[in-house]
Amino acid sequence: MEVKLLLVYDIKPHREAEYYRYVLGEFLPTLQNMGLVMVEGWHTAYGDYPMRLIAFRAQDESMMHKMLHSDEWRAAKERLLKLVRDYEERVVVARNPFQFFVPNSKR
Repeated sequence: MEVKLLLVYDIKPHREAEYYRYVLGEFLPTLQNMGLVMVEGWHTAYGDYPMRLIAFRAQDESMMHKMLHSDEWRAAKERLLKLVRDYEERVVVARNPFQFFVPNSKR
């Protein structure tokens, strides 16, 4: 059964250029090389939700588990966390319509 990794976060102020360079140049290619496919990327322009929601799809839960416990993922996430705040992630069963979750920081 396919699963999605949903990432939500806000970009730290004054780090936008560095964030875009890292995400487009390294983060996304690293995850794609690990077998994940980016299927959605959303920007919140208005409202009380994190600025970014990014969704990656994996062919099954075991592949996602392996990826989330890899050194490559830890290194990629660690670098991302230096550029963002209020980061949360969830693994959910993949469905075709838009999927999101209510972050803990918003409850």
